[in-house]
Amino acid sequence: MIDKGHPAPLGASCDADGTNFAIYSSAAASVELCFFDAQLRESGRHALTEATDGVWHGYVHGCKPGQAYGYRVHGRYLPQQGLRYNPQKLLIDPYARKLCGEFSWSPAVFDFETPVKADSMQPSELDSADFVPKCVVVGHEPAGPPARPKVPWPEMIIYEANVRGYTMHHPEIGEADRGRFRGMQNAVILDYLKSLGITSIELMPVHAFIDEHHLYRRGLRNLWGYNSINFFTPAARYLGDDDIHAFRDMVNAIHDAGIEVILDVAFNHTGEGDRLGPTLSFRGIDNLTYYRTVANNPGDYVNDTGCGNTLDTNHPVVRDLILDSLRYWANTMGVDGFRFDLATVLGRNEHGFSPDHPMLTAIGEDPALRDIKLIAEPWDPGPGGYQLGKFPPRWAEWNDRYRDCVRQFWRGDSAAAAEFARRLHGSSDLFEVGGRKPSSSINFVTSHDGFTLADVVSFARRHNEANGERNRDGHAENYSHNHGTEGATDDSGIIAIRRRQRLNMLATLLLSQGTPMILAGDELGNSQGGNNNAYAQDNAIGWVDWTGARADPEFLELLRSLIRLRRDNPLLRQSEYVHDQTGSEAHNGISWLHPDGTHIAETDWPHVRAISLVLSTKDESDSTGHHGVAVVINGSDTALDFRIPGNGFAQSWQVAFTSGGDSTRAMGGIQWRIDKLSVACLLQNGVAGN
Repeated sequence: MIDKGHPAPLGASCDADGTNFAIYSSAAASVELCFFDAQLRESGRHALTEATDGVWHGYVHGCKPGQAYGYRVHGRYLPQQGLRYNPQKLLIDPYARKLCGEFSWSPAVFDFETPVKADSMQPSELDSADFVPKCVVVGHEPAGPPARPKVPWPEMIIYEANVRGYTMHHPEIGEADRGRFRGMQNAVILDYLKSLGITSIELMPVHAFIDEHHLYRRGLRNLWGYNSINFFTPAARYLGDDDIHAFRDMVNAIHDAGIEVILDVAFNHTGEGDRLGPTLSFRGIDNLTYYRTVANNPGDYVNDTGCGNTLDTNHPVVRDLILDSLRYWANTMGVDGFRFDLATVLGRNEHGFSPDHPMLTAIGEDPALRDIKLIAEPWDPGPGGYQLGKFPPRWAEWNDRYRDCVRQFWRGDSAAAAEFARRLHGSSDLFEVGGRKPSSSINFVTSHDGFTLADVVSFARRHNEANGERNRDGHAENYSHNHGTEGATDDSGIIAIRRRQRLNMLATLLLSQGTPMILAGDELGNSQGGNNNAYAQDNAIGWVDWTGARADPEFLELLRSLIRLRRDNPLLRQSEYVHDQTGSEAHNGISWLHPDGTHIAETDWPHVRAISLVLSTKDESDSTGHHGVAVVINGSDTALDFRIPGNGFAQSWQVAFTSGGDSTRAMGGIQWRIDKLSVACLLQNGVAGN
């Protein structure tokens, strides 16, 4: 039996007597709730006869957790006007907490007859129910909010990983757990992450997603997950036979290891694609509410994402959906923060991007998200889509200018040092003007999107032939260097310089101000064979190769030492910007020096290839009085002597790290020989002296 129920909350809400169903559809003529049996065959339909402010709702007595369901929405089918109602298409509840059954590509998943005849888009009479996942009524949800590690921003070291790609090739994870949440919570993985020293793991998307049609036709699969069809349900391929609690179990295990979980979310588009894509949920429920359409042509979508459609965050219903999803993953599923893919979409209105957009404001001011970390990818392919440094104060941002200039400097590009120094300093030129901190800059040299670190030093050009797009996809410019041979080589000299350059870039990353992010597998020398767009490579190309841990354990230990060095020395992760205060009596100082110890003048920077960055502080409460860190970078082709001034204090500099050969001391401990193409870090603890 069904009665009118309630319009809130949206989704399926269970109690002891039954389940309330509520779904928003502003222009529907009627809505049917469809039930499915244990074999996922349709077993009954209920008309939702009540509509309140666009929300269709009904209460089904006796409906218990585990009931599979979906919707059929009736209304006008006028594609040229953006109306895409077709009751032959079973639709996923946007607020569903669990899905069952597989999606499969069939002509039936399109709301129009295929192929399209003369752009007429005649409505399809094929029933799609056998080819789309079914929603499942969920009863008990994981308890929350959870205990969190609560790592302060300046102490964060982010590690970006893909649930499937990270675990599929690990030799100590059982086959049944590989590629799944259970694999990520395996003790061997957690012990490894703890030993590495990272504080926060950033998981690539785990929302339910599908493989793009063009990948299906090529026999490929989407590895990365940026093709969501629902923003509340964990991806079935990561759950396996487990319940949705498996995600929360993974988060709890990672938290028990003292590590945060940051979730990559793609609220910019959905897997329904362009106007010729499948109708799975949003398009068939309320196309003109959920998507931005072209002015004066509502039958076509704005494509600011490059993925065929763009969610309309100017609509309050869409904003509520995103906020409800964030609250769910934060407070029920336990995650500690979010990285927003193509985040400029969230802040774009009819006049362009605005940091004051209601969507960004709502996320930043939501009480339920008060302690949640927010990270933006501050660009998209749309007009005015590059907005690095322009997000509101609570947000940190991926800094691709950091990535590019670090690669350029170590590649040996001319006149790269000035930009390099600004990035080492935490990109104050980008963030400080808005009152933001060094931690606002998410520094990275590599990410999922592009070459791995091993490939940055092994390939001069992309090799994406396996993607089936004639090597035209992915970044054309990678600021990479193959050091004489494209790809793998047996030349010991090339192998040695590649290893040195990998270490140089990781050292630069961890000795820079800002928040460092490491791509999972870079510490192992993981390669994708020169593929810089491995989203379609759910295979050995895209999976992390763990053999590097055995092949070069010394490299792994050097990275661990860098992470410990950063952790133990607050001067390397300052909470405020510190500027050059030469000649002042300030308690905190920063100096940019030539190898001979003289200050680098503004006119010198175009010719600089070797830099000492000296950071110092006076602590009157400490008996040693003075502390210093010198980050010494020799980007030249010869070993150089670096003079590290004492700033009026007795010298006790010690080498804490070097990526080159042994650093030797000369001239009473204030001059050091630093190997060519290398990074060193010196520490000073001194007392006042002559």
